[in-house]
Amino acid sequence: MENTAKQTADDSGQTVALQRRVELKDIFQGDPVLWGVVFALSIIGILLVYSATGTLAFRRMEGDTEAYLVRHSLLVLVGFIAMWFCSRIDYRVYSRLSRFALLLSVPLLLFTWRYGVTLNDATRWITIPYFNQTFQPSDLAKFALIVNVASMLAKRQNALRTDTQRAFTPILVWCGIICGLIGLSDLSGAILLFATCMLLMFIGRVPSRYLTALLVVGLLAGMFAVAVGQRGETAKNRIQAFFDLDEMPFQAEQSHIAIATGGFIGKGPGQSTQRNYIPHPYSDFIFAILIEEYGFLGAALVISLYLTLLYRGMLAAANSELAFGGLLSAGLSFSLVVQAFVNMGVAVGLLPITGLPLPLISMGGTSMLFTGISIGVIISVSRGVRTIRPLEARQARLRFQ
Repeated sequence: MENTAKQTADDSGQTVALQRRVELKDIFQGDPVLWGVVFALSIIGILLVYSATGTLAFRRMEGDTEAYLVRHSLLVLVGFIAMWFCSRIDYRVYSRLSRFALLLSVPLLLFTWRYGVTLNDATRWITIPYFNQTFQPSDLAKFALIVNVASMLAKRQNALRTDTQRAFTPILVWCGIICGLIGLSDLSGAILLFATCMLLMFIGRVPSRYLTALLVVGLLAGMFAVAVGQRGETAKNRIQAFFDLDEMPFQAEQSHIAIATGGFIGKGPGQSTQRNYIPHPYSDFIFAILIEEYGFLGAALVISLYLTLLYRGMLAAANSELAFGGLLSAGLSFSLVVQAFVNMGVAVGLLPITGLPLPLISMGGTSMLFTGISIGVIISVSRGVRTIRPLEARQARLRFQ
């Protein structure tokens, strides 16, 4: 009798555990590895932001050293909610929304450039009325352009072979307009976006002569941004400083000190000293704080997580039944991971100083929101499409070989 009761209890426990696993799987649909990578990077980001902002919060928030920790944790939660919501939506919906988002981005970028909030000699933000919060329209424009380019390439697969010039012109125009407008206040972000578009064109089998035309348009947009925008002189000075072997910029010097003193295992969580000297240790140079506190091992872990994100994103692209899904996942994955490596390259002295944050780790509002949206779309692609309409089924399947 006791054995029977014990067996019944074990079976009930196994059933409850199975139900919990099924419920968790239903909640977090899509690639479980992607979910795990995002959770890991977010936890690392919370720890680093708490450490990097402790002194700043004590000075600005009347001794409340946890003020920025709470703020960043809430932003991470908002990013997770956006990611979960976007992962549940059929990714084909974004194709229809991207053109509207692009049309909205143009006046927003122009308004921001002329009347936005200026921080660190860059006007990239606008204030949302009644909420006293800032919004960065360039993040919306970057996301919208990547989705729209992927959509146009997918819809024009046949036309690119028969009438390339007519099919390619709208893509060319949109890339030039959006990258040029973003470059008015954010040259590094515009260059990264342009490189992502170039990659999508290459994957989308655009002939090389038209890729050359796109490169010419990119150079013209860059010249326009340098001549008219705010960051031309800053970019010139940063490039000159990067190649000047006699004098190193202050922030780069402090970043190198943090990295040099981190060693193999680091000083330990919360033990950074250079956070008191590095400008913006919670965003632009947060990778230096990571190495100082967690050493080479911590840096290797973060790099591995970003490479895993890129691999799973490209795997979702390769397994997509539709060309749009493949291009979309590839473009968003490439954009996020290359931005991460640019940020890390700046911290270790391999690249000139830029203002690009480290995705999922740096403190930021709009960037955290659209990073969550981008990864949510990638997860949506990894889920696949259960029902494909006949017209879409006739689209050429994109193979990454």
